[in-house]
Amino acid sequence: MDTKRTTFNNRLLPYMLLAPQLAITLVFFIWPAAQAVKSSFEREDPFGFSTVFVGLTHYRRLFEDPNYLDALWRTAVFAVSVTILSMMLGLAFAAAVNRLTRSARIYTTLLVWPYAVAPVVAGVLWWFLFNTSTGLLPFFLERIGIRWDHDLNGTHAMILIIIAAAWKQISYNFLFFLAGLQSVPQSLIEAAAIDGSGPVRRFFTISLPLLSPTTFFLFIINVNYTMFDTFPIVDATTGGGPAQATTTLVYKVYQDGYVGLNIGSSSAQSVLLMLIVMLLTFVQFRFVERRVQY
Repeated sequence: MDTKRTTFNNRLLPYMLLAPQLAITLVFFIWPAAQAVKSSFEREDPFGFSTVFVGLTHYRRLFEDPNYLDALWRTAVFAVSVTILSMMLGLAFAAAVNRLTRSARIYTTLLVWPYAVAPVVAGVLWWFLFNTSTGLLPFFLERIGIRWDHDLNGTHAMILIIIAAAWKQISYNFLFFLAGLQSVPQSLIEAAAIDGSGPVRRFFTISLPLLSPTTFFLFIINVNYTMFDTFPIVDATTGGGPAQATTTLVYKVYQDGYVGLNIGSSSAQSVLLMLIVMLLTFVQFRFVERRVQY
């Protein structure tokens, strides 16, 4: 059978096709990142009329600032909680839908809908549900002896943003886990069933190990999501309060840079946040990927 190949003699064509994407990456990613690194070594007045080179002063002050260290710890708790909660629930929903035969499409559609909701809308939705005056959830919690008040209780506020952020990300995890479960060879499942393995044992001995590439991918995506994309949720629900109990690293960058007009410190925080995410990604690829079974 003859195969026809299309060849392009113009050597500039590949570069022309890549040019739009490279331009977007340069303008919206590389250039702002370079400007942030530059600003982190300078002290600039709020109106941008003068700048003074200060070296590593901003970085040194950040590691001496207890508020920044507290935000670092809160971000770690928030990231771990949201990642574990959203991935576990996404996997549970995917496993449940994968066992359905007739109504799988209906449940899939219903579970995907939250992903189409904007993060700020998700934050406002859960703010209304947990509102101490008109919310339904505080009413039911009070019936069992729990007095909910995220406006005064920092732990309640942290739980609120964790639930809102995890709810927003469950749909994304559900889609990938469901696709991974549907790609598991049915011959393996049937062979294990013939040997007498129950559904739970088949899931943990066959399906879950084969989902390790998907789990590894989603782990990286969820960590990056908690570090960057949860800013609208925090801003819409708690605004970093009460008493900075929900001020994560990305929200502190906004508070110090946009609200406080401390451009140098805010730039240093954004650079450190980028380095933290890069370090976590490197550690995941360097050590966690070893246990992934492709």
